[in-house]
Amino acid sequence: MTEPQHTAWDLAPGDSIERKQLHARFGGRTQGGIGPSARTLNVMVFTDPVAGEKHGYYDGWMPDGYFHYSGEGQYGDQRMISGNASILNHRAEGRALRVFKGARGLVTYLGEFEIAADDPYYEADAPETNGGPLRKVIVFRLRPVDTRPQDPTSRLGRLLETTDSSNPVQHLPLEQQLTEKMFVEPNREAYEAERKESKLVAALGDYLRTKNHQVGRHQIMPTGETRPLYTDVYVEALNLLVEAKGSVTRENIRMAIGQLADYSRYLDAPLKAILVPSQPRTDLLDLAASQGCAVIWPDGKGYRSTDPTITL
Repeated sequence: MTEPQHTAWDLAPGDSIERKQLHARFGGRTQGGIGPSARTLNVMVFTDPVAGEKHGYYDGWMPDGYFHYSGEGQYGDQRMISGNASILNHRAEGRALRVFKGARGLVTYLGEFEIAADDPYYEADAPETNGGPLRKVIVFRLRPVDTRPQDPTSRLGRLLETTDSSNPVQHLPLEQQLTEKMFVEPNREAYEAERKESKLVAALGDYLRTKNHQVGRHQIMPTGETRPLYTDVYVEALNLLVEAKGSVTRENIRMAIGQLADYSRYLDAPLKAILVPSQPRTDLLDLAASQGCAVIWPDGKGYRSTDPTITL
């Protein structure tokens, strides 16, 4: 097999070229996002931020000054093989990492990058292609070699830029309708259950305000994570954390218990409650109680709670 050769690179950051012409000159795959060349000592990386963001991929500049790039693999957990391994190992193999904006037709050269020496990649969640289940994706941190870092342009990047890194928990108004799915499954249409949840949250908020309660919610950014978590309702005077679900199925009760357990790690011993549209069956009430969670549902003009200490 012929060894890859050093070939003079004559593209400057900002130059555009047809992808077919690029590969004719420097080798590499003509399709896909990562193309290590068998002819030259280059790894070509292609990013389409607009298309990627619809699928939970937030390629682009982040507040840390690095270009974050989602790895390849459309189904199942991504693994450090093939193109992904070629990015991770490009320096050890003596290859230059070339990043382009665009995936087909005319592409724009963004510059030469190298994998970060510290924390070269992290893992995040994103759905499979065509709206499949959530799976693990690899996100590389790439340091610019011949260009300067730019301001974040993705929705996630802009959010992280305004997030106080020293404080993982930030208070938000109840009306700010941010959800975790916006940053994990952004192309996903809201299910009817989610619309019911938002109505439940709004109705509870309106009711609590008539009782002179301060209500809000939280944005939580766990250490080492790059996707925020969002609580549904927080009642300050009661130190009450509420997770809403649009139906009373076992799956929803189980999910709410897990979410409350996750969120409550960042708050000071809150009371935990699951808000549902109607009274669940007895075994589900027992399940919630066994995990330290009350259950709340509308009752006439007010609300019923399985915890007598929670008076709404």
